[in-house]
Amino acid sequence: MKKKVTVLATTAILSTTFAANASASTYVVKKGDTLGQIAKTYNTTVNELKSINNLSSDLILINQKLTIADSAKSTSNKTTTATKSSSSTQTSSAAKTYKVVSGDSLIKIANKHSISLAELKQWNNLTSTLIYPGDILNVSKPGSTSSNTPAPSSSGNSSNTNGSSSTVVKENTATSTGTYTIKSGDTLSKIASTYKMSVSQLKQLNNLKSDLIFPGQKLKVSASEKVTNTGNTNSTSNASNPTFISTGNSGQSYTSKIVSASKSLIGLPYVWGGSTTAGFDCSGFVYYVLNQSGKSIARYSAEGYYDRSYYVDIPSIGDIVYFKNTYKQGISHLGIYIGNNEFIHADSSGVRVTSLDNSYYKEHFDSFKRLY
Repeated sequence: MKKKVTVLATTAILSTTFAANASASTYVVKKGDTLGQIAKTYNTTVNELKSINNLSSDLILINQKLTIADSAKSTSNKTTTATKSSSSTQTSSAAKTYKVVSGDSLIKIANKHSISLAELKQWNNLTSTLIYPGDILNVSKPGSTSSNTPAPSSSGNSSNTNGSSSTVVKENTATSTGTYTIKSGDTLSKIASTYKMSVSQLKQLNNLKSDLIFPGQKLKVSASEKVTNTGNTNSTSNASNPTFISTGNSGQSYTSKIVSASKSLIGLPYVWGGSTTAGFDCSGFVYYVLNQSGKSIARYSAEGYYDRSYYVDIPSIGDIVYFKNTYKQGISHLGIYIGNNEFIHADSSGVRVTSLDNSYYKEHFDSFKRLY
């Protein structure tokens, strides 16, 4: 009888242990987080986090949910309790708000409050850039405000001390730091991905308050690049510079194809709703040229393209130039910027090149934007 009780007790203990180890909790990624930071907080390793969550790279996104083993969480709680008393992390509070006034744009509001356009849209559940005077917008993250948050490491290397020696043999990390000169067509996301960084890390490294960048601007880049041990110490995979979209065997750049396709249509007539070489209206012209140049995009109105693009301060060839209050109120005309302060478009005179100094279009100019 005594032996039977012992066996039952042992079975119960093993079942409880297994359930505790098998269970897991979820962590929601916040702005500035890195896998290294999260791994350190929960007393685990980057490799273990990546393995549990089926991650193939170190890139994580804000609001992404990561699975954390409860065993790791319970261990980390002992250390984080003491830490919270000495450094402030996240404290619950109401989000700061801003009331939209006439002349405002989302990018203008984002810059004013030192946040990105993406954050502003996310915090306000916006799917377009349309706003109206009197609208109330959240200009800080709803439900929390950060203070004295330690600057995140530019790579997740701090957690590697917890990894086993077999992991070190399999894969080393080498941190490289340098500068990158922005070219036409670049975005922060594209550059960050190339150098195996997050956008927040890239912005922090360069003290950027918004996502706006321009050709010729120099950015500091720092990335943890994977080095596979093959016996050759020169096998580091160096990040390559972002390039224009390839258009196939011709080797012609995307922007060159836009200019070429646009100019080949000069002189064709204006046709309301037209999107073929039989005749174009302004949005039909843009639709035709972009698709001919290798960018697959649907047919939208001028407002539709406007809602699917973001503001740029300095236009590059291929960017869209928008005009307002022409034949109707609001965004009502668009064309393609081709450099030298000129744009090509379809208006009542047909497809033609026009200077931005043209008195009519100068009066109705709204903005330069780039399609997402």
